[in-house]
Amino acid sequence: MIANISVITDNLDYLLWGKMAQGEPGGVLLTLMMAVGAGVLALGLGLLLACVAWRYGGIVRRLLFIWADLIRGIPLIFVIFWLYFLLPAITGRDLPGPLTVTLALAWFTSAAVMYTTLAALNALAKGQNEAAVAGGFTPRQTLRLVLLPQALRNALPSFAGLFISLIKDTSLAFIVNVPELTTVAGQVNSRVQIYPAAIFIFTGLVYYLLCSALAWRIHRWQRQEATAYPQ
Repeated sequence: MIANISVITDNLDYLLWGKMAQGEPGGVLLTLMMAVGAGVLALGLGLLLACVAWRYGGIVRRLLFIWADLIRGIPLIFVIFWLYFLLPAITGRDLPGPLTVTLALAWFTSAAVMYTTLAALNALAKGQNEAAVAGGFTPRQTLRLVLLPQALRNALPSFAGLFISLIKDTSLAFIVNVPELTTVAGQVNSRVQIYPAAIFIFTGLVYYLLCSALAWRIHRWQRQEATAYPQ
């Protein structure tokens, strides 16, 4: 038992920070950096696309739905793998692996954010839109000032689920050898070649704690909102 724990303690810095001292973040730190970066980009892109789909119908909305369905129908691990090799060919320069994975995660998740936001907008009472128009709001003002704030509040549980999945999805970066938590755990296991159960139980526990902390924070924020603004 002591030997199992020592495998973790002896490599704890590497599992948590990677080679941060050499300017190369890894482990838990890189996992969080990629998850936060991808989450911010996915939220921004997804909200923009949802607003476009809500504002414009016809061929524009249909094309966005086709794009989102195509994205969601491809396994994420393939998206990461393809972008890892495709982006350097398009840009003509080598891109850092963590950046490529972050962009792949953001692109993939933005489709789900778009659908979630659009569903939240469509679920609002039609009277909200009619009242804003009657008050002299332009369609853009109606969306930005009246509808979107309500939709985002209602969609928060779904967004929380998406971003919890995003934290776990960073583990797929191992396919291109980006040194996030799963990759460095595998490297430690290959180096010591002993007690793999302890290493990967620790890895799973870290993911659980990260996801649980995010879920707890969102749940607490919802309770505070419910107390401050009772129905």
